[in-house]
Amino acid sequence: MLRAVWTGLIGLVLAVAASCAEAQNAPDNPSASRFDGWAAAVIAADWRTSGGDPIQAFDNARRDLTAGFQNAGFSPAAFYDATLRPDVADPVTGRAALEAIADITRANPRGCLLYFTSHGSREALVFGPGGQLTPAAMATLVRSLCDARPTVVIVSACYSGIFVDGLAGPDRMVMTAARRDRNSFGCGEGATYPYFDGCVIESLPTARDFIALAQATKACVARRETEEGLSPPSEPQVRIGANMQLLLPTLRFTPPDGGGTPGS
Repeated sequence: MLRAVWTGLIGLVLAVAASCAEAQNAPDNPSASRFDGWAAAVIAADWRTSGGDPIQAFDNARRDLTAGFQNAGFSPAAFYDATLRPDVADPVTGRAALEAIADITRANPRGCLLYFTSHGSREALVFGPGGQLTPAAMATLVRSLCDARPTVVIVSACYSGIFVDGLAGPDRMVMTAARRDRNSFGCGEGATYPYFDGCVIESLPTARDFIALAQATKACVARRETEEGLSPPSEPQVRIGANMQLLLPTLRFTPPDGGGTPGS
């Protein structure tokens, strides 16, 4: 059943891939933000502890990550965020979330930011009630949505390092909350955010770009795990393609006060 569901979802995204690629060639326009024309999405794909009890940590992260990235220069008009939890008034399905992401990537072809926060296993990422994204499905999804445009994919979950190899490419930056064989922390009852998400949120206001954000987030996670005696460490992963190594330093975040350059 799950295989059939995800085959259908991937087919849906593939159907819009051609129009996404065509829109990618739209001319650039001068703008104040380096991320104008970028599509962005943050998805809270689970809502439970490992024991199945409902929690707010993933939704708290979705809310504050969305605010943080918009403050850093991503346009609210080109930003989609959603929770896949079913216990809300108007639940969003995995399929509906992918349709919405396809719409914004088609309309905003200059680049992609995709952020998923959820539980994970050694085989897949939880993606809503009864759903999951395997590394192969995730790779197909991101390729279909973003093609060869500059793309940053962030996966916050246990064992999320399983996604690095399939997502890597010259025009990609991939960040994950943990190695492929490690847990991440902070998904229990009473947690405000998963630890990795909290460190991204903490680091965004002072990071100058995605490379600095990755470095600060890794340091923050390591510091917190050391202070709390958590072992083995999650060891967040970062993979930056050759083209992105050159591009990312030019994509400066908007400073919190709207002027100057972060870190200058």
